[in-house]
Amino acid sequence: MGWRTVVVNRNCKLSYKNDYLVIRSEELQMIHLSEIDTIIVENGMVSITSYLINELAQNKIKIIFCDEKHNPSCEMMPYYGSFNTSKKVTIQSKWKENKKKEAWQQIIKYKIHNQAMLLKKLDISGYKKLLDFKEQVELDDKTNREGHAAKVYFNLLFGMDFSREKENNINSALDYGYSIILSMLNREVVNKGYITQLGINHKNEFNQFNLSCDLMEIFRPLVDEIVYKNKEFTFDKAYKYKLINVYNKQVIIKNKEQYLSNAVPIFITSVFNYLEEIESKIVNYEF
Repeated sequence: MGWRTVVVNRNCKLSYKNDYLVIRSEELQMIHLSEIDTIIVENGMVSITSYLINELAQNKIKIIFCDEKHNPSCEMMPYYGSFNTSKKVTIQSKWKENKKKEAWQQIIKYKIHNQAMLLKKLDISGYKKLLDFKEQVELDDKTNREGHAAKVYFNLLFGMDFSREKENNINSALDYGYSIILSMLNREVVNKGYITQLGINHKNEFNQFNLSCDLMEIFRPLVDEIVYKNKEFTFDKAYKYKLINVYNKQVIIKNKEQYLSNAVPIFITSVFNYLEEIESKIVNYEF
């Protein structure tokens, strides 16, 4: 698996030659496909060959396309990420309801725990209140401890006047960062042969990424940390690069330090193994 995130932000042509991504503009650049994890196309004047698109799909390299405001708007994923996708989708459609409720309970507990640990890391008092919410999470989070914890968490992080409903730099940055994480999850779900539409808790018929939205919850605090540390800055190109760099964030998972791009598939595998009764617990990460 590659490790580089390639951001294309100027007029150019992207093509393929001998296992290399070829970028043609004022100067010629070539990057071997084995080095690339994700390509983010920010400029609407970029042209890309169909041959390259096919090679990227075969190498499981994700392409994210941005809109006129340079925000992620869509992504490209192969139809089949695994040789046994049909089998995996059949299994996915038969996940037991009680196992999904138990999995969601664990995920929400981990999310609230990670939010609390971020507050503690940033030396923000009040994190123990979130740990209380964590212990109150019931099966399927039917009392919505997630929502109560989120209100306290964001108010502690960004102030009592902050709301996720407002249009401002902080929310724009959060949305951008979350979309990067979601894209990472989408790719790994497909790579493992599952489909993103069938979720654990999310069941919106208009959401193509219900499963990925479920899985990404525990990783949101990684984006929140970047936004908190840059909350006084304008949400510009340099700010976005800091958010894109979340790919290179290092966390501890299964007692080993891993880049986020490696930690995500470890977490996803543990969720799927739990739902299929192969493992008894879902893994979490540490900052």
